[in-house]
Amino acid sequence: MGTLISSTQGLLFVVFLMVAFSLWLQKYKVFKSLGPVLTVVVIGIILSNTHIVPISHELYDSISTYCVQAGISICLLSMNVTELKKLNKEPVIALVSAIASVCLIAIVLGIIFAPKITEGWKVAGMFVGTYTGGTPNLTAIATGVDCSRETLAAANAADYVVSTPLMVAMFAAPAFFKASKKWNKLWPYSFKPEELDDADSEPLMADKKWAIKDIAWLLTIGFGVAFFTTMIAQRIFPDTFWKAGRLLMVTTVSICLAQLKPIKKLRGNLDLGLFISLCFLSTIGFAVDLQQFIGSAFLMTLYVFFMLIGCTVLHFLICRLFKIKYEYVLLSMVGCIVDGPTASLTAAGGNWKSLINVGLIMGVIAGACGNYVGIFVAYAVKAICGL
Repeated sequence: MGTLISSTQGLLFVVFLMVAFSLWLQKYKVFKSLGPVLTVVVIGIILSNTHIVPISHELYDSISTYCVQAGISICLLSMNVTELKKLNKEPVIALVSAIASVCLIAIVLGIIFAPKITEGWKVAGMFVGTYTGGTPNLTAIATGVDCSRETLAAANAADYVVSTPLMVAMFAAPAFFKASKKWNKLWPYSFKPEELDDADSEPLMADKKWAIKDIAWLLTIGFGVAFFTTMIAQRIFPDTFWKAGRLLMVTTVSICLAQLKPIKKLRGNLDLGLFISLCFLSTIGFAVDLQQFIGSAFLMTLYVFFMLIGCTVLHFLICRLFKIKYEYVLLSMVGCIVDGPTASLTAAGGNWKSLINVGLIMGVIAGACGNYVGIFVAYAVKAICGL
């Protein structure tokens, strides 16, 4: 059966329309809870399964080849290592605990689930990526381990089904922690109200000012890093590892470049990186066969469910042992599972004004670490399971 739109020009129009429409829909509560990533993937599934666009096309491979690494690089240009000095011992312990808990539980559950899931060892690394830095890391790990489009779509769906209720609970947690006498008796370590006030804090989610030269340089840097790291990785790494090696190189080079003063002045990197990532993810939905998708997503959903419960419990136990203030414990978990801006919003929602920037920094650091630990866990599960 033919498709309504099959030309490259027509498909490019559809891709950009999907991204723009998904971002526009974020003003509505139901779509804001879904997020632009899942929204664009679901739209893609609908379009391909109703034969409006083809399931496969050379354009999809081109977008995957040229856009993903550049998008990752552009996002990482926000990593400012000088911000690390704002973190004292407690938030560092909390962040290390959150990342280590995700990795450990992912490996243990990966041994159980990976042999039963298509590309299971890759999925293990992908979920570590997304729960140490958000969806961009899931996509990054997927490209690094050469994951199929069907598996990536199923992983995104499983992530949404399980992590959304958890995130709702985490947004509600500050009010619960404050009001619960039993909780404060169980966890007596917290900030005093006056320590959480910060009269100098800037308004969150303020309007951004961009210049076309910022976008031009960000695109130049992003695609430049992607080009040079790909060229080098193909020469120094074996065929079975060069894509993973390239991802590690993209991460490292981008973080190093982000410390340069001229690059620190560039604006709009996170938004531009998200836009490029959404262009790629829009093609993921196109390749989904619904019958295969539903079967894969079920096992992945179980994996994610046990993984999130396990790493949350382990993280809280470790932090309780080290007597970490619960504000740090919660923000480190949100920073890992979602991202820095969401951790900042959690702090703002709890009226923890002095911790808004701390939450943001935690998320940025977790995102930078996610590519490294995700690749490590993927290949660790592969080796242990003999896959």
